[in-house]
Amino acid sequence: MRGIIKALIVGGLALQSTAVWGQFVPKNYSRKEMKEAKKWVDSTYSQLSMDERLGQLFIIALYTNKGEEHIDEVRKIVKNEKIGGLILMQDDARREIELLNEFQSEAKIRLLVGMDAEWGLFQRIKTAYKLPWAITLGAIQDKRLLYEMSAQIAADAKKVGVHWDFAPVVDVNTNPKNPIIGNRSFGSDVGNVSQSALHYSKGLQEQNILAAIKHFPGHGDTDVDSHLDLPLVSHSTKRLNEVELAPFKALINKGIGGVMVAHLYVPALEKKKGVPASVSYDIVTRLLKKKLGYKGLIITDALNMGAVAKRYKAGELDAMAFKAGNDIMLFSQGVAEGKRLIRKAIEAGEIPQKRLEESVKKILLTKYYLGLNKEYTPLSAENIDRELSSPAHKALAQKLYSAALTLIKNDEHLLPLRKNETYYYLPLEEAPHQTFADELAKENTIVIIKNEKEIASIPRNSKLIVGLHKDNSTAYKPYKISDKSKAMLLNLAENHQVILNVFGSPYALKDIDITPISTVLVSYENNDDSMVATAQSMQGKQPINGRIPVLVNDTITYGMGMSLD
Repeated sequence: MRGIIKALIVGGLALQSTAVWGQFVPKNYSRKEMKEAKKWVDSTYSQLSMDERLGQLFIIALYTNKGEEHIDEVRKIVKNEKIGGLILMQDDARREIELLNEFQSEAKIRLLVGMDAEWGLFQRIKTAYKLPWAITLGAIQDKRLLYEMSAQIAADAKKVGVHWDFAPVVDVNTNPKNPIIGNRSFGSDVGNVSQSALHYSKGLQEQNILAAIKHFPGHGDTDVDSHLDLPLVSHSTKRLNEVELAPFKALINKGIGGVMVAHLYVPALEKKKGVPASVSYDIVTRLLKKKLGYKGLIITDALNMGAVAKRYKAGELDAMAFKAGNDIMLFSQGVAEGKRLIRKAIEAGEIPQKRLEESVKKILLTKYYLGLNKEYTPLSAENIDRELSSPAHKALAQKLYSAALTLIKNDEHLLPLRKNETYYYLPLEEAPHQTFADELAKENTIVIIKNEKEIASIPRNSKLIVGLHKDNSTAYKPYKISDKSKAMLLNLAENHQVILNVFGSPYALKDIDITPISTVLVSYENNDDSMVATAQSMQGKQPINGRIPVLVNDTITYGMGMSLD
């Protein structure tokens, strides 16, 4: 029968020409199990009303820090609009579990629950444990550690009822001024970004948590935050294929469950002026689905973001996104209106009926593979905060920070530190630093310089550790070093043997002349785990093997770094 697709594609058994099955398949799934999945999908789809089918296309946000009025509104939409899923936002894990137990127990088709958990559930739940940002992971040479981290994230996600981690970011960050990607990117090298993302994705999906590579077609070279307005990516098609699109092309046939489409204007890919990628038929359907052949779930970036919310009405935006080729509208602000407009377009022949069937069946198949076809078993919230922040999390975090630590220079062989030596320590910039000093003091004699006046008391040619401690409270804080700190650093290098440690982005070194500085390290982040790991590695307790994951300047280039055993 020529009308039947006989090939077994990665991610599912596609038997009807009207259906395109997703790429994600649980590990070791058999052909027989795929047939059972298809049988359930076909049966379930046939039992859904038109309104219920449309509802599967929408994911709305659930906050626990916006009060009961917001929660009641979410409850109303879940019940009345029969939506397909939720994205968990801030902040109370216990309350989120209670609400999911309620919603999932009552749903005809269980909800697909997602979360932004790029560096762990801490990104949304502050009682969870903070794991490293992607830029830190990009410095790690043993990519198996990234798998280990995302496998832990997957385990945590299951405890709070999350099935889909909207990660990893595969944007190639070639613009140091990028206000929204930056630390969230594995770096500026296509190969490193692709390999890092593959290991991260496998760590999730082999534990049956869906991954989503983002932000298609590439958000790495922008200087506008799409949460606020529409960024422009003005590169040629050649450049886009070589850089921005390259990680997506490398990964979409690797069984990645989802691709998230960004709110970007890319003139080389979209002919109509000012049309965001997320609502572009040329980008979503012609490029991602047809040319690149992606068969998994396609989801928009959040539809409340300024890049699109300023330009289109709620509901109208959802219908445009679906018409462009997206399967799921994330963070919808107008579910009822979106459903009405999509239905109207289908009835008018503007959207083929088979498009709705294709998307809904992909969603249902993914839900089956994630176990959402089974009767719901309520989750326990009793010890959730403790379970999301355990000694195992701490040990993993320190192992990752240790593996990322990058030694750029060691001209005077000042590292590893010697136990019988006295070291002076000067913390600069705006963030806490005491943990670093305390950890060093366990093995070395450390004299802390508390203010500028005490600098004069340091004997000439002393061994001086200078820590540039940047604010680590969010991934979006500025990386730049103050002019005062830079001037002080160069003056100190003239009189002392300086060991410079950057507890922040390597871009902090962009306009610092490191030539007169004896030793330079990058720790990537400023938190207790990073500081402990750094101090121990400086003392020779752990090897140093990290490499710079971005092009910083003409002197500090991608891949730079020295190993120290």
